[in-house]
Amino acid sequence: MARARTPCHDCNLSRRNFLVISAAAGGGLMLGLALPFGRGEAAGSADFAPNAFIRIGGDGEVVMIMPYVEMGQGTYTAIPMLIAEELEVNLAQVRLEHAPPNEKLYANPLLGVQATGNSNAIRGAWKGMREAGAVARTMLVAAAAARWGVDPATCRAQDGEVIHEQTGRRAKYGELAAEAAKMPVPENVPLKAPRDFKLIGTPVRRLDAPGKVNGTAVYGIDVRPEGVKVATLAQSPAFGGRVKSVDDTAAQAVKGVHQVVRLDDAVAVVADHMGAAKKGLEALKIEWDDGPNAGLDTEQVARQLEQATLGSGAVAQNIGDVEKAMASAVTKVEASYEVPFLAHAALEPMNCTVHFRNDECEIWIGSQAVARVQAMAAEALGLPQDKVIVHNHLIGGGFGRRLEADGAVRAVQIARHVDGPVKVVWTREEDLQHDMYRPYWFDRISAGLDGEGRPVAWSNRFAGSSVIARWAPPGFKDGLDPDTTEGAIHLPYDLPNFHLEYVRVEPPGIPTAFWRSVGPSHNVFVTESFIDEMAAAAKQDPVAFRRALLSNSPRAMAVLDLAAEKAGWGEAMPKGRGRGVALQFVFGSYLAQVAEVEVVKDGSVRVHRVVCAADIGTAVNPDTVQAQIQSGIMFGTTAALYGEITLKNGRVEQANFDTYQMLRINEAPAIEVHVVQSEEPPGGLGEAGTSLIVPAIANAIFAATGKRLRKMPVDPEMLKQAG
Repeated sequence: MARARTPCHDCNLSRRNFLVISAAAGGGLMLGLALPFGRGEAAGSADFAPNAFIRIGGDGEVVMIMPYVEMGQGTYTAIPMLIAEELEVNLAQVRLEHAPPNEKLYANPLLGVQATGNSNAIRGAWKGMREAGAVARTMLVAAAAARWGVDPATCRAQDGEVIHEQTGRRAKYGELAAEAAKMPVPENVPLKAPRDFKLIGTPVRRLDAPGKVNGTAVYGIDVRPEGVKVATLAQSPAFGGRVKSVDDTAAQAVKGVHQVVRLDDAVAVVADHMGAAKKGLEALKIEWDDGPNAGLDTEQVARQLEQATLGSGAVAQNIGDVEKAMASAVTKVEASYEVPFLAHAALEPMNCTVHFRNDECEIWIGSQAVARVQAMAAEALGLPQDKVIVHNHLIGGGFGRRLEADGAVRAVQIARHVDGPVKVVWTREEDLQHDMYRPYWFDRISAGLDGEGRPVAWSNRFAGSSVIARWAPPGFKDGLDPDTTEGAIHLPYDLPNFHLEYVRVEPPGIPTAFWRSVGPSHNVFVTESFIDEMAAAAKQDPVAFRRALLSNSPRAMAVLDLAAEKAGWGEAMPKGRGRGVALQFVFGSYLAQVAEVEVVKDGSVRVHRVVCAADIGTAVNPDTVQAQIQSGIMFGTTAALYGEITLKNGRVEQANFDTYQMLRINEAPAIEVHVVQSEEPPGGLGEAGTSLIVPAIANAIFAATGKRLRKMPVDPEMLKQAG
């Protein structure tokens, strides 16, 4: 998962402030998770809206309102597992509902905002959701004990009921819910020890899978309110351009077209269905004013960033005296690296359905940040936020793209001109050419080695966009933000003298955004490629070189050793093939990967096998862990081999999957995932596989050909005849 990062505000919660119990409608038990912004809400008040809550009705069904969104990462299974574990219920008893937008009450405790990103859903939910389940269970047991006149210590919970062992009496949770709601909230309820887990750590079939298989699952693009029309649009092809003139005569003549909506920088065609809307759009004659960025191309952006690294930047981390150590180094290694703009290219294109009714607006969407959608839509319409109703749905691919609300804003701009609900769907071309892109970065990096080949100095200065500075300005302080630098600082290696600077440079007109692993997708490529360069300069094996620098990071060493062992590191490879290794500690998880690649005479690269070892702390659902790492590797392999958005005359050159290529099924590598057993709290996982595979592939190409890739994606011309 791609993501948002902001500091957590006032995260020191007492248990009583965190847990709010109230009587639910129908005489049930409602357990609310009231996060920092939600303090002071009165339990049972008419407008009480918890951050995430369990509702247990008379039928015993557990309803969980989810503050996170499911976009394929398994959130809607793993988080209910946390509650079910401590609540002592079967997952089959749990039903999920999407949380409404409420920034104050539904904020992720680690992010401080209501968002699903930063590989942070499980990390944010790990303690609080388990506490919620444990407190609810304790209150249900207390209610049963009070009913029977026995000591609660003689009762236990099991499979959604309370049992009194001595008398054999039993009561289902539904029977006890109303009484439990009247019980005092217990303090300091102990959580289960890992050895007592029944659900956590077991491979569980995903709760969202049946609906996705049988077609009943509802994504944002599936929504069809009564009387809905469909619209598609053309936005200015040049960043910052405007509409100069529109001739819609031919478009209006297309059967099924109802109207053409002209905005300052876009034109939309509203019709009975998508086919008619697309035909109408193609029939439009639009003249554009390309605006101030009409001459912009990729090379200009790259050179602007390169020039910026010649100056100074904000210091993100400094250890020792790099200049002094570099002066005495026996061997010096220098390099520059570049990574391109990347699009998200989610399978479900951008879409949003809106019904504007003068004084209120209703929105149906799949969003990673539903409160942001509400706030920005309200601002665009000039309405109070409580007049904008947002329904969230499953997402068919987010990768950070749906942390943005630009699609919803565009939809409400169109909907205010339409009588009745309208579903705005972007074509694939609009989706790719008007995305908000992973930033372009340029790095200037150097290191010094002593006589034995050990690094004595490391210096890096890089330039590029800060997504945090735009998305969450308070998170950008003193020229730095945690996303942009993650994976470049606090490395697991023993580096006695280390210096890193960041220079913020925003490219003109080009919107940048979170992209699955964002900062680490850039920084891990640079760091792990350069570690390999240092190993080569020292004439040492890349795995051995890394091991020698990990004496203070046993978890990192363990995954490195495991990946190397399972991959058969050191075994002979056929001509034209090579193995590459990469190691990282990002998102709170340790991963090592070994990629086996083949480079053929035409310069094309085939990734045959990837072996990954992961220490992610406690693996809540091992099945999801495997799937997420596999998914991240596939996503990152696509970026390594093909991913690049380029600009010419202020326009994105790539328009569809023929020019922005995805990894094909026949190109997919064999992937092995080996998970280290751990009782540490969970780390993040949705994005970790993506950031690591790119340097593993680049290092494998070097092993196969002797050619070092410092700019991605792979350039077949550079590798031609190398096989």
